Amino acid sequence: MSAGLALLASALWGTSDFLGGSVSRRLRAVQVLAVSQVLSALVLLVFLLVTGQLAHVRAGAWLGWAVLAGVTWAGAMGALYTALARGTMGVVAPIASCGMLVPVAAAVLTGERPGAVALGGAALALVGVVGTAGPELSGTQRTPASAVGLAALAALLFGVEVYALARASETSVAGALLGMRLSSLVVVVAAAAFVVRTAPPVLGRDLPLLLALGVLDLAATAAFALASASGLVSVVAVLASLYPAVTVLLARQVHDERLSRLQTTAVGLVLLGAVLCALG
Repeated sequence: MSAGLALLASALWGTSDFLGGSVSRRLRAVQVLAVSQVLSALVLLVFLLVTGQLAHVRAGAWLGWAVLAGVTWAGAMGALYTALARGTMGVVAPIASCGMLVPVAAAVLTGERPGAVALGGAALALVGVVGTAGPELSGTQRTPASAVGLAALAALLFGVEVYALARASETSVAGALLGMRLSSLVVVVAAAAFVVRTAPPVLGRDLPLLLALGVLDLAATAAFALASASGLVSVVAVLASLYPAVTVLLARQVHDERLSRLQTTAVGLVLLGAVLCALG
């Protein structure tokens, strides 16, 4: 069950990253984050109210971890969306996903011991994720060095965010989701206030896409929180970080971004690594 939820999170994150990168080519990244976060926070509050879970949320050990997850997520998404808007999605997304190394290393150092098959699958998936960047990893005319640098920053922040979310989910999944969403909302809305005067307007036609983006990210976060609460973080984090394969394939279909033979092979390695992680 935890492996399935982690893979679901990966698919949803890959789709939301594709949408976010596409919208960020017209709007500022901080605008995309602010509006989508407001909409997704409203969806989460309504869900928790309707299901009665909000009444059971109490301050506890999850709070600090949830706030850390929200703040680092906001910074990571800002860097990622800007990088996706500047460069090739098939290059940026794989670099950003290498943040999986942070929670994996932290989990192993704190006592988790995944099996040899799972570790082999994780290593294979990591090679595949990096390989999907293809020969453009060092930066090209289509993918400038600034986009590569922003993707690397996003990777580091994502790694901290994923580990913090996993720790918060150990005591309260609902609290972790709510605390992370509200803290990230504060950060992105405050950042948006500084650019609103010079940014292009958010039009009515943008709202459905931004709502879909926010809901996809919220659903992915919930799936990962549930997966990490019931499985090994060192394995779950890898499975949830395979989303670049989804982003790459969507970019190819929608934006006609061509994949090299190396990138196509790398996507296959990602899928094989995911299977091994799940079996392990």
